[in-house]
Amino acid sequence: MEGGLVTMWLIRLGFIKSLHPFKSVTNVHRRVIEPQHYEQKHLKMKIHCFSLIFLAGILFNACAQSPQRQSATTHTSDSLYTFGNPTSADGTGKFYFGRDIAQVMGHLGAGWLERSEREEEERTDLLIDALALKPDDVVADIGAGSGYFTFRMSPLVPQGKVLAVDIQPEMLQMIEEKEQKQQVKNIETILGTIEDPKLPKNSVDWVLLVDAYHEFSHPYEMMSAIAEALSPTGKVALVEYRAEDPLVPIKPRHKMTEAQAVKELEAVGLTLVENKDLLPQQHLMIFQRK
Repeated sequence: MEGGLVTMWLIRLGFIKSLHPFKSVTNVHRRVIEPQHYEQKHLKMKIHCFSLIFLAGILFNACAQSPQRQSATTHTSDSLYTFGNPTSADGTGKFYFGRDIAQVMGHLGAGWLERSEREEEERTDLLIDALALKPDDVVADIGAGSGYFTFRMSPLVPQGKVLAVDIQPEMLQMIEEKEQKQQVKNIETILGTIEDPKLPKNSVDWVLLVDAYHEFSHPYEMMSAIAEALSPTGKVALVEYRAEDPLVPIKPRHKMTEAQAVKELEAVGLTLVENKDLLPQQHLMIFQRK
């Protein structure tokens, strides 16, 4: 388009009389260009070539710039994920920062969460003590499951509350039935989605994630929403089985290294404050907004 305008401009100034310079100087019945038109023809060829080069430059710049404009307008969090073959039977084949996201344990596995030996194996009592909850704290138990931690934290925040979040209605139903049976008044169940825990913004003092984060199918979206839900002094307690220790008897995709966790949470603006060396098999990593 712009090359054509340049050519028309040159024609109007008299530099070019035709878009086909050979027509006016070439005898259509012969293959030889007549001598008296050689210099005129040569000048017109140069001008025409200049027009074509100018047009080619415009087209080249347009092609070079268009992918950049497209990537800027179509970039989404989905570009953070890659897909391939699962690295093990408990992987999904969806990768985030090189980590194969684990398959989700369904509500049928709730019995394992409530097993009698869990406190001794995992020292869940030490975990809860380490949070040093205040009476008026608002705590979000993400991936609350059967409510194992929800009901152990609720007495510690009598003027606050525990938000029990899960994406499985069956899990929340278990919590609600137990809540009614025990007449607990400061537990609120929230049905989240795979991308959003549905927490109110700037309102949560502690977010507890126990052996749940590694199963998030959309970790970037979930942690972005969680970061937005934190109060100005809010913290995230990320508890994951230590992948650095091969003796921890947990499937590979259900464990995480500290380095991997830091890399992923930094992507949503959270920084590691401390990794408490308290638990026999798990990391207890504390994160805050940067």
